[in-house]
Amino acid sequence: MKHLIKALVFVIISSPLFSQIPDNFQWLADGSGYRDVAEGEIVEIKLPGEQPKTIVSKQQLTPKGASQPLGVRSYSFNQAGNKVLIYTNSKRVWRYDTKGDYWLLDLTSNTLKQLGKGRPESSLMFAKFSPDGKKVAYVSQHNIFSEDLQSGQIKQVTLDGTDRVINGTFDWVYEEEFDCRDGFRWSPDSKTIAYWQLDARKIRNFLMINTTDSIYSYTIPVEYPKVGQTPSPYKIGIVDVVSAKTRWMNIPGDPQNTYVPRMEWAGTANELVIQQLNRKQNVSTLLYIDAKTGASKSFYSETDEAWIDIKSRWESSPAGWDWLNDGKEFVWVSEKDGWRHAYRVSRDGKKETLITTGKYDLISPVLIDEKSNSYYFTASPENATQEYLYRAPLDGKGEAQRLSPADQSGTHRYEISPLAKFATHSFSNALLPPMMEWITLPDHKSIDPNNSISQTMMRIRPASINIEFFKIKTAEGVEVDGWMVKPNDFDPAKKYPIVFSVYGEPASSTVHDSYGTGRNRLYAGNMQEDGYIYASVDNRGTPAPKGRAWRKAIYRNIGIININDLAGAATAMFKQYSFIDTSRVAVHGWSGGGSSTLNLMFKYPKIFKTGIAVAAVGNQLTYDNIYQERYMGLPQENREDFVKGSPITNAKNLEGNLLYIHGTGDDNVHYQNAEMLVNELIKYNKQFQFMAYPNRSHGIYEGEGTSLHLKTLFTEYLKKNCPPGAK
Repeated sequence: MKHLIKALVFVIISSPLFSQIPDNFQWLADGSGYRDVAEGEIVEIKLPGEQPKTIVSKQQLTPKGASQPLGVRSYSFNQAGNKVLIYTNSKRVWRYDTKGDYWLLDLTSNTLKQLGKGRPESSLMFAKFSPDGKKVAYVSQHNIFSEDLQSGQIKQVTLDGTDRVINGTFDWVYEEEFDCRDGFRWSPDSKTIAYWQLDARKIRNFLMINTTDSIYSYTIPVEYPKVGQTPSPYKIGIVDVVSAKTRWMNIPGDPQNTYVPRMEWAGTANELVIQQLNRKQNVSTLLYIDAKTGASKSFYSETDEAWIDIKSRWESSPAGWDWLNDGKEFVWVSEKDGWRHAYRVSRDGKKETLITTGKYDLISPVLIDEKSNSYYFTASPENATQEYLYRAPLDGKGEAQRLSPADQSGTHRYEISPLAKFATHSFSNALLPPMMEWITLPDHKSIDPNNSISQTMMRIRPASINIEFFKIKTAEGVEVDGWMVKPNDFDPAKKYPIVFSVYGEPASSTVHDSYGTGRNRLYAGNMQEDGYIYASVDNRGTPAPKGRAWRKAIYRNIGIININDLAGAATAMFKQYSFIDTSRVAVHGWSGGGSSTLNLMFKYPKIFKTGIAVAAVGNQLTYDNIYQERYMGLPQENREDFVKGSPITNAKNLEGNLLYIHGTGDDNVHYQNAEMLVNELIKYNKQFQFMAYPNRSHGIYEGEGTSLHLKTLFTEYLKKNCPPGAK
């Protein structure tokens, strides 16, 4: 059991969830231990002993008349700890399984009943207890419901939800680009619920076509505002759960030309706090809203010449407001001084104090421990490919102190308990597989020294992957980080083909000193055994902790500056490493990486001879407005930038071998990108290979045999057109 719990915890802390469904690993409120799901039951473990105690058994999870217990996808306890919401039978909503069934287990009476009686199966979303524990609210079919736990009475508190009027959750683009999914908040006094409403009737549906699941094809509508199109207008409402009457808040600005990605109660039942962004997302304004009158007042704003990131860019959930000093202050993250830093700001927004001082980026906040005047966060001032835990004085009076061990170079992740007494600590690097231990803080000592990460490192053998990290400068003087995996039995006197893995856009980076780096999941076999050099570099614009200027150099230059950096880095590598066979150079990428692959093949055909692009944005004018406008501006003002950066603009320059792959059911990067690209290549008589996967989404994994087929296709094409082995 002990080892099982550790394995479960590591999965959680190493793969943050963005669905806003509670994690199964949950700290106890006093920080003395945690709960988790193990072997289908909910267990509680007190630290440091780690002895599990079953608090919800399979028997308790078995509905009356059923032979099998409920499968626990997630769970949540009320504040008193005597009732549990069980989330089960979950189904996907675009990316994540955020709708399903909810059951209430009363631990006092030992009774189990399903909530939402009469609602369609697997239609409930984001169920949560009211603060007083007497009710549960949830969303079903775009309406909010409140269910009284004693009487079982269900009250529909919003009445106007339809397939396109969305209450309590979000449309496709808010979900995808702001990580907004859970769209309602109980008031502290349990009498009202604040919620978002999005009116997708004001935008056009994009129609995907399903041609395989019935004899007649049918369309699948997605409320998807393309770049240059206005978003779904929002409203913020507060509904009384007894009368079901909503009061709409009076928020300044055009709701079809602004966004509200964050909304919370401001510590009382009388006031909300929201963050509003303008359409270009380069002006952020915080406002308080009077819950009784709906009147709003701005109190804190900032601007950026490029764009302003929101909380979901550095923390797994965009929800929650970090209040300090009994609500008199809050913590805010900003890049205003050129680095991503945390500030403590007075409630009125007039005074702010820098917490994380220095010329480095905060990578992710971890915990605020007000009692000990400590702000825990991760950063890596010396090496942008790694991540370590730091602690800074919360009052801003002092330097940050690194807590992660000096002899563990790589990537560290933490889940810290309330009051910062205990933490889970996970560690890996490109050669060492993930390891986990329980530690105490702030001394960072292992609870079980015999099973500490330090001891584990002495017992395991590093992975047999010949990887090295490097820095290299382009001819323009841009220094980039990269990694390279050399073949087995490498001989520097010989020449080897090189395969670049690329992404290149602001959503992700590829150069991390963590386990899995240097491995190609699309290759059926072992690239280093077969005689390939496998490599990747991170260009300007990727979200590496290298400062604002690095990340935002790409503004209005996607498809330009990132492609120049990637090609420039490849050219510099050819000069520095004589063992690279420049006649055998391949590149591959997915999504934004697919776009970069196409641009590299079309703009630098003398360098990149073979390319495999998957699910690429071939035409930037087809992608969603929140993402593309954030990084590129508005096409009504600078359309030429979108055109110049789009692969189809330069498709006529293709000289090498191109394999293009796309799923026809891709709701993210629409299949129309593939057909636009194909048309352009046909127009100029450019020969290429094309594979469409029917009804597969952006991840191309659905359907029997899909993953194996994709790997086989990728590998055979690469071997044929960029043969492996030394020469």
